[in-house]
Amino acid sequence: MLSVKTKNYIHLHLLVIIAGFTAIIGELITLEAVPLVWYRMIIAALLMIIYIKLKKFSLKVPLKVVIQFSIAGVIIALHWITFFAAIKVSNISITLAMFSTGAFFASLIEPLFFKRKIIGYEIFFGLIVFIGVGLITQTEFKYLMGIVLGISSALFSTLFAVLNGRFVKNYKPSIISFYEFIFGVVFISIFLALSGDGFSLGYFRLSSSDWIYLFILASICTAYAFIGSVQVMKYLTPYSVVLTYNLEPIYGIVLALVLFPESETMQPLFYLGACLIICTVLLNALFKNIKKPKI
Repeated sequence: MLSVKTKNYIHLHLLVIIAGFTAIIGELITLEAVPLVWYRMIIAALLMIIYIKLKKFSLKVPLKVVIQFSIAGVIIALHWITFFAAIKVSNISITLAMFSTGAFFASLIEPLFFKRKIIGYEIFFGLIVFIGVGLITQTEFKYLMGIVLGISSALFSTLFAVLNGRFVKNYKPSIISFYEFIFGVVFISIFLALSGDGFSLGYFRLSSSDWIYLFILASICTAYAFIGSVQVMKYLTPYSVVLTYNLEPIYGIVLALVLFPESETMQPLFYLGACLIICTVLLNALFKNIKKPKI
């Protein structure tokens, strides 16, 4: 019988495959990044409140915690906006490759939040991932804006993962997610109002295909994946979660090659960088298992 930790690792890899598919959906949706994320979060929030009501969970949390959830909601909104913006200005491969830098950020940020010493091999593995990304993008600096947005997305994602790693100790994943989605919607709405773009009638005129893709994005790739990713953090460290998510570029780019072969064909250096990333994930799992106390 599989241990609880092993089951959560398997679940985590399923979530990573879904995460890779998220980039495909982002490419298919014709909306720009900001309205795309606004729709994604509001639909996901509606689905989440239905789930919460069916489960009869209480939404009551202290005001201090609500404020913390609001900060996390802004961070995840920024992560998604920069993620989809990177896809729009470059391509899926560049965006997902840059997202891998999250492991390096995690090795530096997690110790600050959890008040533990920086572990040498985490820094080492994070640097290997960074080298892998460098090899992948060595010949792709024409996508400079996409590279910058992709790295920014990785940083926001890491901050978000670390914050949720603290929240999940005391609150249900669905409650955490609901508040974060709501505050993300509020943040984007305020941004649109202040930027002068606002909400015109055309803002709500979407094609039928966009509505379908948005629903898939909000339900499977957001509501389900969101609860699942927070849930696995009860058993796995934020660093392990972020590092395992470095498989997202591999899954996502393979899907992109199948669906968009003309725009997503990679140079040979990509495969070397991809191997570095995969080996890093496997080595991290091995080190975590070796260092696990024997009972």
